[in-house]
Amino acid sequence: MGKITAVANQKGGVGKTTTAINISASLADAGKRVLLVDTDPQGNSTSGLGLDKDNLYGSLYDLYTGTRTLEETIMDTTLPSLKIIPSNIELIGSELELATKEGRETVLRQALEPLRHRFDYIFIDCPPSLSLLTLNALVAADSLLVPMQCEYYALEGISMLLRTFNLIKNSFNPSLEIEGILLTMFDGRNTLANQVSDELKRHFGNKVYTTLIPRNVTLAEAPSHGKPVILYDVRSKGAQSYLELAKEIMKNEAGVG
Repeated sequence: MGKITAVANQKGGVGKTTTAINISASLADAGKRVLLVDTDPQGNSTSGLGLDKDNLYGSLYDLYTGTRTLEETIMDTTLPSLKIIPSNIELIGSELELATKEGRETVLRQALEPLRHRFDYIFIDCPPSLSLLTLNALVAADSLLVPMQCEYYALEGISMLLRTFNLIKNSFNPSLEIEGILLTMFDGRNTLANQVSDELKRHFGNKVYTTLIPRNVTLAEAPSHGKPVILYDVRSKGAQSYLELAKEIMKNEAGVG
């Protein structure tokens, strides 16, 4: 049974989509069957994996509105073990339609349930806001992966995210857990970055991943080429850090160490 993990942070610019793309690709590269669900109307995960978001045959919008079947919305990527349910700006329209729908917060959960046996990991790239799309993602998920930039406002942002997490856990999804906190754009020479890292470790303990994602120009360049970083430049620090994160996640899953 595949684990469903929402990659979310209500604060933008923290490497959320970069993480969703590259952890999905790194696990697929390790031989795992992975599905990435792009639930952000900006469609950055979609274009970051080489799909033309302006010319999609099927998308998450079609799944929400029932205009295409589940099979018609799952697309191939350049990695054989990695599939994607893509999105584009049309997805904004689904929020309007969901607003009046009974059980509107469980639509995505019901849609993804039949896929659990086909994938080892299902990641959901969430928009950087608390919307019906984010609510659906967190209700569908088993766990929450939080990418965080080590800066002053990050701690403020995570307290807001934790309020949302607790609200959804208490009201809609009692089995929701925190998968992990991932420190992104990390610069060890920066005193503040180390202070924020220490504060997070004090608060979350072993929920903070050992792997750190560094500031790396290659990570920023790869999406413009429609490639995960391991296909753009596998020797880069960015690629190596996500490969390390994939190993850490698989080790945690196996209960090793």
